[in-house]
Amino acid sequence: MLTKLVPLLLVLFIFGFASTPASARGKIFPFPYTVDDLDNGLRLVVVPLSNPNVVAHYIVVRTGSRNEVEPGKSGFAHFFEHMMFRGTDRFSADAYDALMKAIGAETNAFTNDDYTCYHTLFVKDDLEKVVEIEADRFQGLKYPEPAFRTEAKAVLGEYNKNSANPISQLFEKLQETAYDRHTYKHTTMGFLKDIEAMPEQFEYSRQFFDRFYRPENTVLVIAGDVRRDAVLAMVKKHWGSWKRGTFRQEIPVEPEQAAARQASVDWPTPTLPWVAVAYKGPAYSDSAKDMPSMDLIASIAFSSSSPLYQKLVIHEQKVDALSPFFGNSRDPGLVVVFARVKDAKDVEYVKGEILRTFEETKAKPVGADRLAAVKSNQKYSFALRMDNTESVASILSDFLQLNPDPETVNRLYATYDSITPEDLTAMANKYFAENRRTIVTLAHRADAAGN
Repeated sequence: MLTKLVPLLLVLFIFGFASTPASARGKIFPFPYTVDDLDNGLRLVVVPLSNPNVVAHYIVVRTGSRNEVEPGKSGFAHFFEHMMFRGTDRFSADAYDALMKAIGAETNAFTNDDYTCYHTLFVKDDLEKVVEIEADRFQGLKYPEPAFRTEAKAVLGEYNKNSANPISQLFEKLQETAYDRHTYKHTTMGFLKDIEAMPEQFEYSRQFFDRFYRPENTVLVIAGDVRRDAVLAMVKKHWGSWKRGTFRQEIPVEPEQAAARQASVDWPTPTLPWVAVAYKGPAYSDSAKDMPSMDLIASIAFSSSSPLYQKLVIHEQKVDALSPFFGNSRDPGLVVVFARVKDAKDVEYVKGEILRTFEETKAKPVGADRLAAVKSNQKYSFALRMDNTESVASILSDFLQLNPDPETVNRLYATYDSITPEDLTAMANKYFAENRRTIVTLAHRADAAGN
């Protein structure tokens, strides 16, 4: 037991175990934090860490492709990840870049189904300057129509580049096939036809920004060599005048799937075939057992330590990649197993083995020792990821987009601890029903025709 605790204790030592309140000790997220809500609805989370001189500044906008409910308007959450670097009246795009380079900051952004995140890593002496210029671009973003059109074409170029990867096309077809009404039907990039039409959507882009880039939809995470009172004063000074919005939105609820679905992607050039087997899963929750149960099943039944992996990849060598995918999501997402098959003639066999394994999780309870080992590995792997300032801010931000209370991390892992083998069997029977299933294959056209 002591051997297992050594890595976690090392993390706690590096990041200031001595300053952690007694109530936080033993929690998976062991660092002290404060939460402050400005009058305009902006939430500030400050995580003081004892590693010197480094600060991570994360802006979580709780808007992603999930919010793109209007027909013909997919892709705008990702589009604004690009546009937010276009500058303001105070700081042009060139001035912003020059300032960041001058202070040696690392800055970037990303978008997914549920949120958009803007992150910067820098030394603490530049904290107020970073807070100032980031607050300015969120409140004062300006872009003329020609710049909008240029960026829209760049987004189309990014889509075309990504589409050259078979796994990108496979996932796009999977989401499109699995969902009817919910906006998870399209990927973060959006539907191709919408991206192609985007240069003509200048006025709508202003509406999108006005709706979603608002303080009540934003969480600011500042972690590192900082103190709460000083940070709060800076944030109030630079973010406090940002006006709260009035837009309210309902995300379409996905209806129950009536029957199993399947689709295929015909790839124009030679490539190894892919198989994706997916089931409609649960949404994120830090108290219900559904989501963590799916996560544990994915690790137990389909990870590199699973019997299926050993069979298909190691012993039979029919597959050279086998991986489960089940990410946390605001609304019910997909539990997916991906496999890349070495020979097209084995696609049906591999598909059958994956389906057989899903069925086994419904009928054959996992051993208590195996479950305990997977929980332990998962827990300490998570703890070891929090080994630097940026990782702490990044991990916390990923949870705050799901639930803006930092304590959600600790509640979630307490729920993991409570799960039994019987829980896993019950959840497998609940979610791995035939009418919740979607299978998509991808193969070279000649292989697909011969299959």
